[in-house]
Order: sequence, then C-alpha cells, then structure tokens
Amino acid sequence: MTDLEQDLKFPQIVYSCYYTKSREGEQFVPEHVLSYQIAGKLVVNDGHQDYIFNEGDFRFSKKNSLIKFSKFPPEGREFKSISIFLNQEILRSISLEYGYKAEPGHTADSIVELQPTKLLKTYMDSLMPYQEFQLPKNEQLMSLKLREAVLVLLQSRPELKDILFDFSEPGKIDLEGFMNQNFHFNVQMKRFAYLTGRSLATFKRDFEKIFHISPSRWLLKRRLEEAYYLIKEKGKAPSDVYLEIGFEDLSHFSFAFKKAYGVAPSKV
Repeated sequence: MTDLEQDLKFPQIVYSCYYTKSREGEQFVPEHVLSYQIAGKLVVNDGHQDYIFNEGDFRFSKKNSLIKFSKFPPEGREFKSISIFLNQEILRSISLEYGYKAEPGHTADSIVELQPTKLLKTYMDSLMPYQEFQLPKNEQLMSLKLREAVLVLLQSRPELKDILFDFSEPGKIDLEGFMNQNFHFNVQMKRFAYLTGRSLATFKRDFEKIFHISPSRWLLKRRLEEAYYLIKEKGKAPSDVYLEIGFEDLSHFSFAFKKAYGVAPSKV
C-alpha cells in the first residue's frame, strides 16, 4: 500500500490467506493495527530491525509507520492472518466515553510484539464467523468488534493507552536523518513530507536546503548507490535488490542502474 486514500478503503478487519511460496512487499501503515498470525511466518522490517512472527503470535503495528514484509506459507498449507485496523473515529469515541488520554512524552517502536493471552486468542477466534460481514449494512456490527479489539488490547497491554489515544499529527523532525534511514521505502513524496511533519512544499524547500538537490533526484541517486554496494560488496543478485532499495520493477531498476554506472547490474 502506498497511497493513504487507497489504504482507508480497505476493510477494517482484514483476512490474509494465500498459497504462494513467498510474498514480499512494503506499505505505509495509516492506522494502528492489531494482528494475529494464524498460520505461516511473517517477517517485518521497520527500517531498524526485523521482527519474526510465527503461528499463534500477536503483534501491534503503530500508525504512521513504514514497513517491509515477507510472508511465508507453511509447507503444503496456506498463509493466514487477521488484522484489525483501529481507526481514529473508533479511538476518539472510546477516549470520550471512558476518559482515556495519552500522557505526553511517550515513545514506542513501530512494531510491538504482544504476549499471547487467552483473552486475545478468544477475541481473534470470535472474528472467524464474521469473514463475510464486510458490507455497509453490517457497519454497526463491525464497529462493535473494533471497539472490543481496543478494550481487549488495553486489558492485555495497558501502557498502549499512550499510543492509541495520541491524536497529534507527526511533529517536525530531522529531515536528513529520516531520509537517510528511510530512503529505501517506495512511498509517495507527500508521505515522506507528512512523516517529517511538513507540508509537501515545505518538505521540498527544506530538502533542497540540506541536500542541494531535488528529493526525486536524491532518492534515485541514493537508491542506486545502495544497490551498487549490495551487488558489488555483498554479492546480492539484482533481482533480490531492486525491491529492497525502493524500485517497483526490475526493468526500471536495470535501466536506471545502467544509465548511472554504464553497465547493467548483472555485469557488476
């Protein structure tokens, strides 16, 4: 997922199920997400570290995060998971009803590994009969299950209150450090701007003051430099590198690489 408008059209309770050998991708996480790994393995990277989730594991993903993922079905079976997107409307409603407020100054990783509890497992089991209830006429029923998810999560990890009920927008942060850490995520420029606490126009202006080059040109140059290093020094194949460093397809990557270095990536 690379566009917020598309993200918000997704069902708020998402069942992931498929057979293929493995699947890789990346996404911007627009809302807090509670997830349960039913079968298979999921590897998530938030730009800092890898998180590995196996059958029976629970996780919480913080909103406004950039992640890469790899999904691996078990031998001869399907990869299965359930994800519950906790939208701001539901969270604000619960905040008003129960008086929950975030304390200032809290921090949290993009991905939080949750200890399995009977309460969490029972809640996830209760969702299985609702797989078909994604239609508008069932919005009230879905709202009840989303509210239940929040309350179950707070019962299991009370300290997440300060994350769930923080309704502030991202503050202005160090742009140079953020971009050097996250250049390999293939998201729209407006997303980088938002996550650094800037309008798109301010982001572009600040970027050129720091890097003396436009954001798009810098991203292409930085990604190709990283690709060259991974191929030449780490021995990685171009087919394994292009997604890792933020290109959408191998042909575009190969064309840009040859234009920059005068040789195809397969010949390095």
